[in-house]
Amino acid sequence: MTDGYVYAAARTPFGRFSGALAGVRPDDLAALAVNGVLARTPALDPGEIGDVVWGNANGAGEDNRNVGRMAVLLAGLPTSVPATTVNRLCGSSLDAAIIGSQAIEAGDVDIVLTGGVESMSRAPWVLPKPERAYPAGDTAAVSTTLGWRLVNERMPKEWTVSLGEANEQIAERFSISRERQDAFALRSHLLADAAWTAGFYDGLVVPVTGGKGALARDEGVRPGSTIDALAALKPSFRPDGAITAGNASPLSDGASAVLLGSRAAAERIGVDPLARIAGRGRYALDPQMFGFAPVEAANRALKRAGITWSDVSAVELNEAFAVQALACVDAWGIDPETVNAKGGAIALGHPLGASGGRLLGTLAHRLKESGERWGVAAICIGVGQALAVVLENVAEAGR
Repeated sequence: MTDGYVYAAARTPFGRFSGALAGVRPDDLAALAVNGVLARTPALDPGEIGDVVWGNANGAGEDNRNVGRMAVLLAGLPTSVPATTVNRLCGSSLDAAIIGSQAIEAGDVDIVLTGGVESMSRAPWVLPKPERAYPAGDTAAVSTTLGWRLVNERMPKEWTVSLGEANEQIAERFSISRERQDAFALRSHLLADAAWTAGFYDGLVVPVTGGKGALARDEGVRPGSTIDALAALKPSFRPDGAITAGNASPLSDGASAVLLGSRAAAERIGVDPLARIAGRGRYALDPQMFGFAPVEAANRALKRAGITWSDVSAVELNEAFAVQALACVDAWGIDPETVNAKGGAIALGHPLGASGGRLLGTLAHRLKESGERWGVAAICIGVGQALAVVLENVAEAGR
């Protein structure tokens, strides 16, 4: 078996809900990310791509069920390039990268384009289909933007609480204060702004220009945020709760892409690989505890990579909520400064299907910039799951 490598990554800026990208269809956002990553490997003949694996959490509207295939066609790739779309909710694009890397390791393909997209602004409302013709009663439209919908009555009530309530329970269980959550959120904004100012994201982000939307920088970053401003926000889910709009990730729009390949594919791709995919982990637990699931997913990925947390220098952990990110960092017992050093989802945004690709691309570029060897990307997933990937910096692997 061969190894799978990260060769290039690109993403759109992430827009706020009903913000600058609200007029852009998700399939168009996906096509932008596809062309963005291919622009970073100009020597690659797109016809050489053996498969496209794309993540998307919705699929009910303009995503058109298989948005990965739509992106391939809209991006102008040869019609011979196949594509599939996978749905593991928030982890969809990291799942896409995991699936793509496994296909490379198995020898099925040499080059796989992975990624994901979400337009939470354009997620449609849906109506339950009547069980019989011409029902006499009214029915309600249900938003597909986020969370549970059309819930099966057989599901235990404790499993189907809102995402916010689930994380209030995590705050209680692990005694994580509002003050810690707000401080973590402020750090996310300040680090994101510093990374943008320093030019870190210039090589990763493809501006959206013209048409129905234009955006060059992540729209949710608030460099002027203060701890006092965050502390003044009212709780969102409980009158006496700790979770606010300021210490949770926002609803977002955006797309990400990551090009994977075997080591033998380097000549055709035309660039050297950035990082080796050294370990993968999956984990599941009670649905309301989803925010804590990355702990074991990452531990499993590390074990499969043959390393421990003491070897890891960079962590990209999706900040669905500050409280769940803090709970994971505490459980791992790692240096918090290694986590999301370029900002996280609280500031950058969390378009569900695109976030895993963002984490993986950012991690690969963090390792390249720092020269450090090992990194972990991890993400929690609604309904009680998580995924994690370990990357090894190729430039450091032989030293």
